[in-house]
Amino acid sequence: MILASAYKDRGYVMDDTEVKESRREEIRRKLRENFDGKIVRKDLTKKIKEGANVPVYVLEFLLGQYCSSDDEEILQSGMESVKQILANNYVRPDEAQKVLSKLRQHGSHTVIDMISVQLNLKKDRYEASFTNLGLTGIPIDETYPEKYDRLLCGGIWCIVQLEYESDEDADVEGYGEFNDAGVKYKKKKDFSPIRIRSLTPIQMPHVDIEELKEGRKAFTKDEWLDILLRSTGMEPDEFTYREKWLLLNRMLPLVENNFNFCELGPRSTGKSHLYKEISPNSILVSGGQTTVANLFYNMGRRQVGLVGLWDCVAFDEVAGINFKDKDGVQIMKDYMASGSFARGKEEISASASMVFVGNINQSVDVLLKTSSLFDPFPPEMGTDTAFLDRMHCYNPGWEIPKFRPEHFTDDYGFITDYLAEFIRELRKENYGDALDQYFRLGRNLNQRDTIAVRKMVDGYIKLLYPDGSFTKDDVAECLTMALEMRRRVKEQLKKLGGMEFYDVNFSYIDNETFEEKFVSVPEQGGGKLIPEGMCNPGQVYTVSRGKSGMIGVFRLESQMLPGSGKFDRTGLGSDRDAKEATNTAFNFLKANGNRISGSISTTNKDYIIGYQDLQGIGMTDKLALPTLIALCSIALSKPTLSTLAVLGEISISGTLIKVYELANALQVCLDSGAKKVLLPITSAADLGSVPPELMGSFQIIFYNSAEDAVFKALGVE
Repeated sequence: MILASAYKDRGYVMDDTEVKESRREEIRRKLRENFDGKIVRKDLTKKIKEGANVPVYVLEFLLGQYCSSDDEEILQSGMESVKQILANNYVRPDEAQKVLSKLRQHGSHTVIDMISVQLNLKKDRYEASFTNLGLTGIPIDETYPEKYDRLLCGGIWCIVQLEYESDEDADVEGYGEFNDAGVKYKKKKDFSPIRIRSLTPIQMPHVDIEELKEGRKAFTKDEWLDILLRSTGMEPDEFTYREKWLLLNRMLPLVENNFNFCELGPRSTGKSHLYKEISPNSILVSGGQTTVANLFYNMGRRQVGLVGLWDCVAFDEVAGINFKDKDGVQIMKDYMASGSFARGKEEISASASMVFVGNINQSVDVLLKTSSLFDPFPPEMGTDTAFLDRMHCYNPGWEIPKFRPEHFTDDYGFITDYLAEFIRELRKENYGDALDQYFRLGRNLNQRDTIAVRKMVDGYIKLLYPDGSFTKDDVAECLTMALEMRRRVKEQLKKLGGMEFYDVNFSYIDNETFEEKFVSVPEQGGGKLIPEGMCNPGQVYTVSRGKSGMIGVFRLESQMLPGSGKFDRTGLGSDRDAKEATNTAFNFLKANGNRISGSISTTNKDYIIGYQDLQGIGMTDKLALPTLIALCSIALSKPTLSTLAVLGEISISGTLIKVYELANALQVCLDSGAKKVLLPITSAADLGSVPPELMGSFQIIFYNSAEDAVFKALGVE
């Protein structure tokens, strides 16, 4: 901001665009001073990426070599060189035979391909496999897998110089000796005409983390945040400050070991981009189909799966996650909780983070009202509170805008490979105890909440303050965001699991002032199922257990027509228990209507009631009392009290039936927007099990008979 202040001193006020440009120029200058040779212009990547199907880190390795200048002529010639190299050396799978033919004709050829190496124990040698070229069993000097161990762990992209030596050209006498590549041939049939002359990984083999920490000191926090986002291809000037933090959240699984991250949101918001294109240390499992052997451990081969080979395993399209093994979800739960799992006689540990990304097909308001934010998950995961409780962070993908061309940067950022490698190095550091210097966590956080929040604070500090230089306000900002991300998980668990997850009022306490600050989630302030204001006559809300076993909200809407005393119901389908409960109500009204009001007629009026399951949990059979109140309300043209939830049930004789799981039912009432609760006097003894702060949220109205319930629901003294 030096330029901006200089202009201001001269009496010239810069507009917003000029301020942003001067800020960018300042960041560029600092980057060249502190990270020369490790930065690249991201628009160059974008231009070539649009026409070349290679990972970003492959492109940026080449651009870093040929285009590290501000001179337009050098940039243009460098771009042409990179395009030429990709055209001549990048192997497309459908052109593999053409490349092999070219290699045979010329005797040598350079290729860019994904290389993995295996140790062939029978032949006592290392052998390379080329993914796109389709070659396997190519001898490789043992110094390469020793130097670049990632070749043995799933493979990496490399630039490889290949040589071709036909059988006739080979020195047959030397088959018992070592060849030029240091590989020993035992028999003539072991001979391969293709040899690897040299191999260069398209990754930085080593990163000096101390150099990074020293370089970080030259930047402010906001500048460093912008650099991190530009390094992933985003243009931070096009996002709000909060959106920048939400984009930063996506990097947490890459910098933290065993971090469980979830992001659901609209399409085209780049949820899987980071894990597929930006980091060579993460793998994206597309489609969600996988096996325990592939993901965790293959007992036949005695080989660890993806969680042991990658820093981060991301599942795209969570709705399609499907284990072919029945115990898949159970093993995943074990791994997500402890970072280890048992297969056969062995317990295996790994450090890979788990990422779940997917699309939300409805608006967030609708999801919050009718189900939970984990609804897109398959049922065996989305309703399993033990599985969901293991999520450390739920990133609100609906707050990130759909990406347009202007959201992608044309400015300088770190070479993707450098970014990925220093983030990988930072996994070894630990700042999880940083919050203890200034704050302690509130009493509503249990052990899993505490672990999740500490992991996130640790991740934020490693990303934003890798040099370990931060203030109390910096930690407070990280802590507030961490508490919100974990509370979002807990709020959904409360919906699914009831009182077991009641403690959602997350807070932190200042060690100096002892001031306690509470952290909420923005979306919880949305519309409620039970609206404010007076309802129409005949409209009643009741809270009870649905067919699925979960407690939810049900709405009754009534109509009264001239007729002969018929009673019709809609919305119940073929549910016999629910129909019997509604018949109980109508029969009770026929027998006892005069005790409620002489103007209620069950002989010359027809009644129709529509029943709605507002949360999709299956219709309840506790409908006798709500139906009776709805019938009386429409018959008398008198609405029920505003924001009223009816609890409890009656038998055919009018006997009161108490509310089971009262605390859970009241919690659902609170979440649904009820401020008054109609409760049978038989449930008064159970109020001791209800937390005081929950009790204090309502005006509780007791009734001691079915008629009393009708009077009090309609506000009649």
